[in-house]
Amino acid sequence: MDPSQPESFNHRTEVLATGRTYHFIDQLPANYDPKRHPTLLCIHGFPDSWYGWRYQIGPWVRRGYRVVAPDMLGYGGSSKPTAPEEYTTKKLSADLAALLDLLRIRRAVVIGHDWGSYAAGRFALWQPDRLLALIMISVPYTPPSKIHLPLPEVVKRAPNLGYQLYFEDPESSSEIQSHLGTFINMVYKDQEGKSTHPELSFTAEGALQKILRNPETPADVSIVLNDQERAFYLQELGKGMHGPLNYYRTSLHRHEEERDASLPAELRSDLPYLFIWGTKDPTATPFVISKAQKFIKNYRDIAIEGRGHWLMVEAKDEITQHVSNWLQELTCSLPKRATKL
Repeated sequence: MDPSQPESFNHRTEVLATGRTYHFIDQLPANYDPKRHPTLLCIHGFPDSWYGWRYQIGPWVRRGYRVVAPDMLGYGGSSKPTAPEEYTTKKLSADLAALLDLLRIRRAVVIGHDWGSYAAGRFALWQPDRLLALIMISVPYTPPSKIHLPLPEVVKRAPNLGYQLYFEDPESSSEIQSHLGTFINMVYKDQEGKSTHPELSFTAEGALQKILRNPETPADVSIVLNDQERAFYLQELGKGMHGPLNYYRTSLHRHEEERDASLPAELRSDLPYLFIWGTKDPTATPFVISKAQKFIKNYRDIAIEGRGHWLMVEAKDEITQHVSNWLQELTCSLPKRATKL
């Protein structure tokens, strides 16, 4: 399990009971004992892949945990439906439950980052009996909304989400694909204060399009990836950006499914919850972080000072250790619940 050699991990590709194909890493420790150590189901965000967990998989496996890290729908070696409604969290949750069924895992510790954090939170609502604990990184829990707020209204309230208006436009798929190298430089831009070209901020409405379309956009942007890692993302995201961007085109579909199912606002009352965030992450605002606490009984959060959005890379050792320590604290309670079918 060498982070510099993606092929050194245990890759699997399977057709799930939902009919969709998922590629995933399934890494087991030697002499794995599920009664002592649960499975960690790691859900990546946008635009990422199983590879986002490359620095954590090995250390967690060496601590005795089984780690399952899928390419989420639309990414890498997994199915890539073209219709946005295929990417609702209800359907993603059904896929994740089917993946656990395939692996004969009854319950898992679910860990999400970015969009994967949002998907993990919704998995806890759609499939509450499949979680032993929930860990969300960079994006905190938000409850289902009673009303659907169109994205332009959301952006008026939160201008830092202006880039999502561009992602919501189907035309962005091909344009981002055509400027993938620049796009990767923007989203993986170093936020620690050492960044070159700090003027290249893409979060405001219209900013990202201008950067991508500008032939004079600098190429020497400081990012959190090394050259080998950047090449991997160019290869994987080069398989298509339409699926990954479809996650941003499901807002109304998600709202209607959640409304019709009367999903609760609160997480399961006995579900242990940990939120980890970087203090320099522009997407983790104090308001949304504090709001989440109203809906979670077993709440805990950890701030990592001076770090940005890509914590599994920027603060790889801290993430590994914070999660390991927190799970160790839960050791007395987790084995009491069934972890296998």
